[in-house]
Amino acid sequence: MDDTYLTISRTSEGIYKEKMSKFLAFAIPVTTVDEVKQELEKYQKEYYDARHVCWAYMLGHERTQFRSNDNGEPSGTAGKPILGQINSAGLTDILIVVVRYFGGIKLGTSGLIVAYREAAAEAIAANEIMERQVEDEVRFGFEYPLMNEVMRVVKEEGPTIVSQLFDMDCEMTLRIRRSRMENLKNRLSKIDGLHFFTET
Repeated sequence: MDDTYLTISRTSEGIYKEKMSKFLAFAIPVTTVDEVKQELEKYQKEYYDARHVCWAYMLGHERTQFRSNDNGEPSGTAGKPILGQINSAGLTDILIVVVRYFGGIKLGTSGLIVAYREAAAEAIAANEIMERQVEDEVRFGFEYPLMNEVMRVVKEEGPTIVSQLFDMDCEMTLRIRRSRMENLKNRLSKIDGLHFFTET
């Protein structure tokens, strides 16, 4: 089971120049579409005087949520090459914005594709690529006398304790790497009287 993914650690910049056109690229860590929208708004405001502000993003550890935009460049010459670089590097939770300042000489379709691709590649190369783990949570309840048994499993399996409530009826939420969740649940399910909550 694949429970890791690659992403970037910070915002980074790249630059590519071709026939007096300047392409400024920014690789930005994001995790939601709302964050993408906020970042795009910021860059569109900051570079309001640029001819084009093109972009692509990829979200989620399964890499199924993505979009690209040519922002007025000929179809497929900007957003797709940017997205292509994200795919080549196998990255997710990333937005790449490429700002173009037109230098007066047209680059043609193939020239644009190369320019946007290279600018995006420069921004990625200037960053640090990190491997992150996919983690899942489990929530369960038990009566106080079972505390020692529960804590023994927690200590041995090593999950992160997200929340805990100790009373006559206790509750606990744990987070652990996805590939280790099944083992954790199996061990907990063997404690007589412990019950899992299903999230709705």
